Amino acid sequence: MQRIVIKVGSHVISEEKKLSLERIKNLVEFLAKLMEKYEVILVTSAAISAGHTKLDIDRKNLVNKQVLAAIGQPYLISVYNEFLAHYNKIGGQILLTGKDFDSIKATKHAKNAIDTMINLGILPIINENDATAIEEIVFGDNDSLSAYATHFFDANLLVILSDIDGFYDKNPSEFKDAKRLNKVDKILDSWLDMPIKTGSEHGTGGIITKLKAAKFLLENNKKMLLASGFNLNVAKTFLLENKQIGGTLFENF
Repeated sequence: MQRIVIKVGSHVISEEKKLSLERIKNLVEFLAKLMEKYEVILVTSAAISAGHTKLDIDRKNLVNKQVLAAIGQPYLISVYNEFLAHYNKIGGQILLTGKDFDSIKATKHAKNAIDTMINLGILPIINENDATAIEEIVFGDNDSLSAYATHFFDANLLVILSDIDGFYDKNPSEFKDAKRLNKVDKILDSWLDMPIKTGSEHGTGGIITKLKAAKFLLENNKKMLLASGFNLNVAKTFLLENKQIGGTLFENF
């Protein structure tokens, strides 16, 4: 059975000072269907956003972000498990940092736990350990984390569900004639030099972090699909019907 990683961004599952329960519900329904066909790993953002729904403090302050992550992570997992219960499934929390992938031993231990969870029918839910990983809060993003998880945990494909519905030849919010690229087999250096813009105050990523994730995966002969997390039709059709009707597929052809 093929193993895949699904990554969902903060902007998709959180709104102004609240989680988007409707979108999480739709996501979990989708994940439950995927678990019938694939070995599925979820990488989720929004721990800090989830914490902000419980405690209204300035999230721009670094220590406050740590506190919000500590509050939000268990709450976020509880929400996932509440919806997973409707499908007689449970999720298990895996908190990682970039340093975990620098250690062969730590990576192996994490993979062993994930392999066992999958064998038991449990959905591994990965997030950065933002309560302690200071550098990850400031500079990190779950796009990179999900790419590393795809490679080191033996998945074949990463699907990033984002507020961005694909990669365009120019910024679609600035240029009406911007065209979505259907397939990409090489990441140009000029793309990585574009100004970095995040999708919202809730996220730390943007199109650049997604391109870097795609570059890493292409270099390791893996695939990545970038698609909308607001409308799951593209991801559903690709994964359940093996048809690409939108998004951008990064693949070595």
